[in-house]
Amino acid sequence: MDWGTELWDQYDIIEKHTQSGLDLVEKYVKFVKERTEIEQNYAKQLRNLSKKYNVKRSSKDEPDCRLSSYQAFLDILNEMNDYAGQRELIAENMMMNICIDLTKYLQEIKQERKMYLMEAKKAQQNLESTYKQLDSSKKRFEREWREAERAAQYAEKTDQDINATKADVEKAKQQAHMRAHVAEECKNDYAAQLQKYNKEQQHFYFTDMPLIFNKLQDLDERRVRKLAQGYNLFSDTEKHVMPIIGKCLEGITKAGTSVNERNDSMVLIEQNKSGFERPGDLDFEDFSQGINRASSDTSLSSPKGPMDLLGKNRGKNFWLFSKKSKLSPSSFPPFSSPPAPSPANGPPSPKFGRDTLSYCLKEINKTVKPRISSFRTLRRSPTVTEDFTHLPPEQRRKRLQQKLDEIVKELQKEVDQSEALGKMKDVYEKNPQMGDPASLASQITQTTQNIERLKAELNKYETWLAEAGGRGDTLRYKAHAFNNNGSHDINSPDGAHSDESTPDTSQAIYAEFDDDFEDEELAAPIGTCTAMYNFPGASEGTISMQEGEELEVVEGDKGDGWTRVRRSNGDEGYIPTSYATITLFK
Repeated sequence: MDWGTELWDQYDIIEKHTQSGLDLVEKYVKFVKERTEIEQNYAKQLRNLSKKYNVKRSSKDEPDCRLSSYQAFLDILNEMNDYAGQRELIAENMMMNICIDLTKYLQEIKQERKMYLMEAKKAQQNLESTYKQLDSSKKRFEREWREAERAAQYAEKTDQDINATKADVEKAKQQAHMRAHVAEECKNDYAAQLQKYNKEQQHFYFTDMPLIFNKLQDLDERRVRKLAQGYNLFSDTEKHVMPIIGKCLEGITKAGTSVNERNDSMVLIEQNKSGFERPGDLDFEDFSQGINRASSDTSLSSPKGPMDLLGKNRGKNFWLFSKKSKLSPSSFPPFSSPPAPSPANGPPSPKFGRDTLSYCLKEINKTVKPRISSFRTLRRSPTVTEDFTHLPPEQRRKRLQQKLDEIVKELQKEVDQSEALGKMKDVYEKNPQMGDPASLASQITQTTQNIERLKAELNKYETWLAEAGGRGDTLRYKAHAFNNNGSHDINSPDGAHSDESTPDTSQAIYAEFDDDFEDEELAAPIGTCTAMYNFPGASEGTISMQEGEELEVVEGDKGDGWTRVRRSNGDEGYIPTSYATITLFK
């Protein structure tokens, strides 16, 4: 069933229906656009939320950042940020695949519909024009036929009139004959116009309009099919990112399960363990024998228990006279009232004649007042010292160990650079065309000075660590690093390179690499290279190559100008990076 057959007379209905379909497509596009705006705003709010609660770079070194619960929260924020990215992807794909595509398609079918409706109007106008011609010929035929009848009646009347002359009769007959001839022509024209109109009307209702209606039907069905695809894309777009969203949610679940409360407790202990011993018992001071200012001074100048901790834990309110704790009799050790003096000793002393407790508190305050200012200074921020003596013992050992590790890394870096400069200088001396050895003098001097400075710092911090009771793991590691560096003492501060030290230098430089080649298994190649020039490989640790020879790259250039390669027979060595065209595997 099609529109051209079943709806041949429903032009207005078809026009209204197709327009309603276009309006539906436009409405759906607007709906999806608003959905994308909601997704974008949602993603933006999620990103802002994640950014708001995420730690700043300056806060990442805080102790709490090492706790698993804190790290899990950061992982959740990162997963939420990725989740927001997926919401943005949904909005972007909906905009591209639905809104833009349907808008473009909507414009196309609007133009196509407009063309079909114009064809229908044109066919309608042609039919109406033919009908007007038919109606005109019909009216003319009717008019001429009536004139012919009147002319015929007049001729017959004239012929019967006895008073009419023969000429009048002939004239009336000729006029009637002419009118009859004209009426006959109009009749024939009317018949022709009628036949033409019937033919065009049949063509209009059985050919032209059905064809146009069928085209409109096909257009509308394609519109519906395209709209259905848009409906499917509305869900498929979100389904496409569901696996990634699921991974984000799994990451949040994983972050929650990764929290280890026991480990957090251990981290807190490691970070804040002071290493102090617990305070001992306080000695009993017998005030019943009288107030001895000197003994009070001695007891206050050598505080025990919490007072001892004050010097090390300045942020904790162990001190009895802190601002946050009020003075009260219960804060002091208990003592009994002094015995009443005997009459033999004379009248009672004025200072004991009133309240004995008030007098004792006054005397203690007099003794403590000169020291309160010093305790306040202890509460202020401690002065950071290079040997970390301002820290508790345990924390000091950790900071010293951390500082030693940093110096070791920096020293190893300088040692590696010294080795690279030594190899480069050796190559320059044997192959002057590659460069001037004297150009490396300043770098060698600077590297040597840096090594000596780092050695001095290392010895200094090792001594401090030994004083703090640290372990010797780092010291043994440093010694190994120094052994590697010992072969580079040939690099004098002025950059000179003596002939006597050249053989030893070469041997020391490449001995480490030879050991590595013997001990380690063959490493997988990371690329290939083709030699552009001949290289003799005369120095120990290098490998010769011929122009055009292909080799495997085992280790890339680390900034020293050398690349480690391997032949097919297993021979390995270093070649100048600039002597070959290197292609690394992706």
